[in-house]
Amino acid sequence: MAKHIKELFDLTGKTALVTGGSRGIGVEMAEGLAEAGARLMLCARRAEWLDETVAEFRGRGFTAEGAVGDVSNPEDVERIVRETVEKLGGVDILVNNAGISWGAMPEEMPLDKWQKVLDVNLTGCFLMAQAAGRVMLAQGRGGSIINIASISGLTSSANGPFYAGYVASKAGLIGLTRELAASWGRRGIRVNAIAPGFFHSRLADAVIDIYERSIQETNVIPRVGNEGELKGLTVFLASDAASYVTGQTIAVDGGMTV
Repeated sequence: MAKHIKELFDLTGKTALVTGGSRGIGVEMAEGLAEAGARLMLCARRAEWLDETVAEFRGRGFTAEGAVGDVSNPEDVERIVRETVEKLGGVDILVNNAGISWGAMPEEMPLDKWQKVLDVNLTGCFLMAQAAGRVMLAQGRGGSIINIASISGLTSSANGPFYAGYVASKAGLIGLTRELAASWGRRGIRVNAIAPGFFHSRLADAVIDIYERSIQETNVIPRVGNEGELKGLTVFLASDAASYVTGQTIAVDGGMTV
C-alpha cells in the first residue's frame, strides 16, 4: 500500500544541510524543511547573520545548528560536512544555495570576478555535493541533493542584466545536476535543481528594481515571486514524495521561461 500523503512529505529524522542559509531564499527553504520535521545545519560566510537565524529557528522549536564557511574552500566544506555529521548524526538532504554574482559587459568583465563567481556558484556546489555525497553513500540510506540554479541558466535577455559568470555558473550547475543524478541514482541519491525566477533577496533586488515593471507587463504570472513560493518545491524534492524524480531542473518563475 502506498504511503499516506503526510508520510510522503514528512522529513522527521532527516538532517538537512543548507548553504547560504542565513538570509533570503536560503532561510525560506530551510524553514520549509524544518517545518516538515528536518534537523538543520545552516552554512554561511558571515557569523552575524547566521547566528541570528539559528537563534530565531531555535526559538521556534526547530533543531538548528550553524557553521561559518566558504563553499569554494575545500577545507571549509569538509569541516562543515564533518560538523553536520558530528552534531546532527548524518546528512540526508543538501541544499546547494550559496551564490554570488558580478555584473559587467563581457568585454569589461574582470577575470578575477568571473573566477570568483564560478568558484562559489559552480565549484562550491560540486565540492559540497561531493563531500555530502560521500556521507550519503557511506550511510547507505540514500539522500537528496537540491541545487539552486536560476532561470539565467536557461535563458538570457538582450536587455540584461549582463552577468556572464553568473549565467555560465548556473547553466553549468544544471549540467552538473544531471551528471550527479546519473552517477549516483543507482546508489540511492537523487539530485535535482530548482531554477528560481525573480525573488526578492540581497543578490537580486538591484536587478528587480530595474525589471519589475517589465515582469509585471510580460510575465505569465505578472509579478515577482512572493516569499514562501519556494518552500513547497524544496520540501517535495527533499522528501519521499519525489522518490522517482531525479536529474530535473524545475523553474519557479511565474511562467517567464515558457
